[in-house]
Amino acid sequence: MERRVALIRRARLLATATLCLGSVQAMAQGAPLAATATAAASAYGPWGFNLKGQDLSVVPGDNFFERANGTYVRDLVIPSDHSSWGAFNILAELSRDRTRAILEELAKTPSQEPTTIGQKLGAFYATYLDAATVERKGAGPLAPDLDQITKVVDRSQFAHLLGTAQRNFQSSLYGMVIAPDPKDPTVYSVQLAQSGLGLPDRDYYLKPEFAEKKAAYQSYVGQMLDLIGWPESQLQAEAVVNFETAIARKSWTRAESRDPDKTYNPMSVDDVVRAAPGFDWHAYLAGADLGSTTNVVLGEKSAIIDEAAIAAGTDLATLRAWLAFHLVDNAAALLPKRFVDAHFAFAGKTLTGQPENLPREKLAATATSSAMGMALGEIYVGKYFTPADRATVRSLTDDLKAVFRIRLAHNGWMSEPTKQEALKKLDMFAVQIGYPNKWRDYSGLVVHPGDLYGNSERSVGFEWSYWLGHLGKSVDRDEWDMTPQTVNAYNNPPFDEVVFPAAILQPPFFNRAADPAINYGAIGGVIGHEMTHSFDDQGRKYDETGKLRDWWTAEDAKRFDARAARLGAQFSAMEPFPGLHINGQLTMGENIADLGGLTLGLDAYHASLHGHPAPVIDGLSGDQRVFLGWAQVWRAKLRDDAAKQRLVSDPHSPPMARVNGPMRNIDAWYAAWHVEPGEAMYLAPADRVQIW
Repeated sequence: MERRVALIRRARLLATATLCLGSVQAMAQGAPLAATATAAASAYGPWGFNLKGQDLSVVPGDNFFERANGTYVRDLVIPSDHSSWGAFNILAELSRDRTRAILEELAKTPSQEPTTIGQKLGAFYATYLDAATVERKGAGPLAPDLDQITKVVDRSQFAHLLGTAQRNFQSSLYGMVIAPDPKDPTVYSVQLAQSGLGLPDRDYYLKPEFAEKKAAYQSYVGQMLDLIGWPESQLQAEAVVNFETAIARKSWTRAESRDPDKTYNPMSVDDVVRAAPGFDWHAYLAGADLGSTTNVVLGEKSAIIDEAAIAAGTDLATLRAWLAFHLVDNAAALLPKRFVDAHFAFAGKTLTGQPENLPREKLAATATSSAMGMALGEIYVGKYFTPADRATVRSLTDDLKAVFRIRLAHNGWMSEPTKQEALKKLDMFAVQIGYPNKWRDYSGLVVHPGDLYGNSERSVGFEWSYWLGHLGKSVDRDEWDMTPQTVNAYNNPPFDEVVFPAAILQPPFFNRAADPAINYGAIGGVIGHEMTHSFDDQGRKYDETGKLRDWWTAEDAKRFDARAARLGAQFSAMEPFPGLHINGQLTMGENIADLGGLTLGLDAYHASLHGHPAPVIDGLSGDQRVFLGWAQVWRAKLRDDAAKQRLVSDPHSPPMARVNGPMRNIDAWYAAWHVEPGEAMYLAPADRVQIW
């Protein structure tokens, strides 16, 4: 279930820019998981940086990531139930442990008819843990949904079933969300994006280096169809993969999908029908309870139209098999062990190299958080996030905003008209910290003890009904796209805002016991990162009201694009694996934000000194500690398969690049670490990129 809700949330986050993909974390090598914020802080030494994690044999100008983190990362052991481990994962585990403790306490007082939110949370969690009941029910819970698939005898029924995927574990050729309209962020619109693929990215279908993964995927499709007794499972598995390969050929690349101008294509439903007549769009929208909708916004327009044509030319037997496979794949975690194991063997072991699945209690906590995340978040912040922390981070954001304003005002390459628009956007900028201003109401969600599949499916339907209720209403700017217990942060262009959930505001990001330089490099860099997303290569296209509008002069836009292209070329030259380079276009926004964020964090630290000299601690200057604070955040290790997957699917660069990439473009880093020509990271002043 958590995967299905995650897919919906991911579609909603298409317009946002996040700090990281998923949740990853770091702790002192060899130490157990920190149980409290105090214990977590102590893992980073008396002033917030774990000195033992450095590799002092490395020259800073040759590889600063290795200098700051080399010993830590070499000694870091990725747990067998993870595909990566580092400064985000440990906090994610801490957050999950905390939410699990809350849920276990709530589950101690069971109710046969849960009505309060506490009873619903406890019952949902306890039901997920009840593996014996899941085994006893077998594949039975799938039967009603499978029955709908087997009854598909024409293409209108197929289209209608794709629409119902908004409410259950079916899949669709299209991702559908109800979200603020990019051209008028005061109203909601129905938005469609390309979808339909089971592998992580189109490259897995089309590039020879992923041929082995594609073959494994076909075997997995056949295995899952076997488990539900689907006729001619192996033959149909081949047909399903061929169908998805055809879709992949027409799909836009992830880099292309980042462009909000190209992915804003408003059309009447009648015009969509005329553009793609082989698909019953009216039946599809009716299946999603949008039968009266007259207008939609298409994302990857050509791909959406082409997918409709591909489906129209595919035999119904293949389409039914495709539906059946994705149903069981989406719902696998809610089914008996044979389904769980088969799913993990492919999605975990084969795709990411993860040896073992998470224990059931961790999966249960994650699933419950996915179903009723804001309700659980309200309890979480009451226990683990203090008003003092919120106030301190608010002050830090004010510091970052102030120095950003100075940088914009003195920007040497931007003309005055564009500069004034940029300053207006920054002045309107909103910051939300810790938790939203109001909480979600889950009184309409029905939870039945012992009904894992039903509870999970109802939670998906409840989420869709929630968003359907937004149509025709003014946009609620207090709404969040992440829960407070999420270890991440994001920039939301239609709201001209940044959001910092409570769970990320802990060491090593925010450490109340740390030297200020560490906090300015860590959480300061993160705050600056999210702020500058509003001015990255795509965020810059939204104005101060959140509207997708070109407010740049043509000359300024050209100057910006030229600087961004130079930065992109630097990252594209990086080769984490032989023959596999970072995609500088896909990671452009995050790279710009990392460079801008670290620059602003350093500026804010300097401003905080009020003209006084920075103290020297353990022989390290203030500027050196700022750079170490940023580097420590990215202490992480990934399994090779997971790292390769992220290279093609993740808009964030790998950890080493997130440290070395921005630093080599900041003049102050050269002075702080005495970096000289001839050292590996050295760039001549003329080759360094400054955007913000």
